[in-house]
Parts: sequence; C-alpha cells; structure tokens
Amino acid sequence: MGIVKRSKLAVMGLLVFSLVALTACGDKATTTDATAGSSTAAATVAGMGGKAVGFIFVGAKDDFGYNQAAYLGSVGVEKAFPDLKVLRSENVPETADAERVMEEMIKNGAKIIFPTSYGHLDPALNVAKRHPDVLFYHQGGLKTAANLGTYFGTIWEPVYLAGIAAGKMSKSGKLGYIVSVPIPQVLLNVNAFELGAKSVNPAATTAVVFTGSWCNPGQQANAANSLIDQGVDVLSQHQDCTKTVIETAERRGALSVGYHADGSSLAPSGWIVGSVWNWSDLYVDMVKTAVEGKFTGSKYDGKYRGMMKDNVVQLTGFGSKVPDDVKALVEAKKAELLAGTLSPFKGPIKDQKGTIKVEDGQTPALEVLEGADYLVEGVTGSIPSGN
Repeated sequence: MGIVKRSKLAVMGLLVFSLVALTACGDKATTTDATAGSSTAAATVAGMGGKAVGFIFVGAKDDFGYNQAAYLGSVGVEKAFPDLKVLRSENVPETADAERVMEEMIKNGAKIIFPTSYGHLDPALNVAKRHPDVLFYHQGGLKTAANLGTYFGTIWEPVYLAGIAAGKMSKSGKLGYIVSVPIPQVLLNVNAFELGAKSVNPAATTAVVFTGSWCNPGQQANAANSLIDQGVDVLSQHQDCTKTVIETAERRGALSVGYHADGSSLAPSGWIVGSVWNWSDLYVDMVKTAVEGKFTGSKYDGKYRGMMKDNVVQLTGFGSKVPDDVKALVEAKKAELLAGTLSPFKGPIKDQKGTIKVEDGQTPALEVLEGADYLVEGVTGSIPSGN
C-alpha cells in the first residue's frame, strides 16, 4: 500500500485556493458559509480565481474525537487567512454523497479541499480527476494523484507512550481497545499500545473489539461494558467519536486513555492520558504552500507523514491519579522517541500466531508499517474475516 507516483501537471503552478466553512450536525451533510477580511495571501488566491477552502468531515465537529481535531485545524486556517471563505460540511458519508458535497464547494469557489476521512479518498480522487484546477489534501490516504496529496501523522508514537502509562496503571494487566475497522492505521495503533504496555508489564494483554463503525455510540457502550465485565480496567479506542467510551469507563470505575482530541474533561477521575492531533499548523502550511503555487514538488505533493518531533501528533496532559513516577517514565520515553533513539516497532516482533513479523534489531520503514495487516502477540481478539 505505497504511494502511486504521478506526473506533475504544469497547471498546478496556477492553482490557488480558498478556505471553507460548513457546520452542522445531523444525518445529512449540511453547510454554512463564513467570510472575512483581506490578507495578501487571500488577495492572491482571489485574484487567481479561488474564493474558498473546503473541509469535509465524516462526523460532527464536537465529537471529542477525529472530527473535532480536524475542525479545530480548520479554525486555525480561518484565523490565518481571514479574507478567505472557509466552507465546512459535517456528517459527510464515505459514499458518492462526498462527491456531491465537494462539487458544491467547488461551485462556491473552493480551489483547495480537505477531505478528512479515510473513506473520502476514492470520492476525492473522482472529483480531482474532473477538476484538475482544484487541489485536494486528503487525510490519511495511501493513494495520490497529480492534484491530490495525502497527509497524516505517526499517531502510533504517542499511542505507544500511552500504552506505557496504561501498562503501569492497570492493576489487572487487562487492557481493552475498541476500534472501528481493520485498516492499517487502526492495527498499528492497537499494536503500538500493546507493545508499549508490554514494555513495562510483560504480562499485559490488550483485548480488541471491532465495531465495524467509526461512530456508533450504542456499539461502543456495549463493547466497553463487555470488556469491563471481563476484567479490563483500562480502556482505549480508535473511534471517530470518543465520548461514549470515555464516559462509560468513568461510570464503571475503569481508567481511560483518550484518542484524537483531549477528552480529559469527560473523565475527571479515570483519565490517564491521550494521543491527539495538532492539525492547525500543518493545515495552515499546506494552504500557504498551495496559495503560493508551490504544491508541485513540495513535501505535500505525495504522501506526507508528520511525526511527534514535527508536533503533528501530541500527548495530552496526565490525569490527576497518574503518579509522578509514571509521568516521569513516559516523559523519558517521549524524549527517546523525539531523539530518534527509540522506535515502538523495533524487532523482534511476533504476531498473534507467534510468527516473526519484524526481525530482531530491525525497524520497518514507514511504508511497510502502513501496510500492517496483523495484530501483535499479546493482543486478544481477531481481525474480522474478509480483511
């Protein structure tokens, strides 16, 4: 699952862009426009035909998760480019409806579009083919085009650190991970979490539950309660909306590790730490690159992955019950990660069947990691059949 190399279109040097704001909750995608003042960059964009930048989200902007993190990034763009219209659309499904929403944004002047969900990639590729004069920045994808680059972050780095904290805090040694679907990014996070926990507690196990959905509160509550009933005392997740799992853990007296956005306010008693995105600076730089006509040949013209050292992914603050020695340990490991002397996936690493997946002393390249199709030893639960 590597990069699809593309020829560079000269027309991309003429691309200019826009910023877009559509906000709403509900079963159907809805949009709301926001406009503002006059900056040099905005004037450049407007002068070349661009009036807006568009952001589409698969869920709601206040989900304490994936979409909230992306929404906050779009706010950063809005502040940095006050004269551009920011179009946002929430609850956009990963179907042909996404194409419809993007086409509408283009009609409203968008020359840059951020499709932010993994499943928005194919719709974005289709729209990109029809509009070579529009630039697309897709979040988390593994395919590219002449006018579509992808970006993401090595979120598994803070997830590994959170696993260390969870392994130290768990009394039962039983951790739980509620996830959506078995795409490589999900499997990488589960594996990183278990490897982190195991590094401080060799007997630690992580029970994984696949819900098959990015945001289904009912399924999340059922999974959380089931895991807690089985003796799991620390819950984490890879869901777009994180509120239900955190609140269920808090109500049941379990500890929680957050994801995507800071959910510590939901768990004043049980919060340990969380792994979150810092999209604002990155979004602003991507828009600036586009506005200046420098997309082609830039680091965003392909598959870009920001790391913890780039401040694209971060660790939240610790909860009130986390002891100082655990905080110090995690901070020490964080320093090693930042210095490049620690890799969560340095071998030997075995999968659930005991097969060596990473040889002793080896560290897989990022492209290899992003092709992950297995769960590591110590994770209980199976990847759904057909994946």
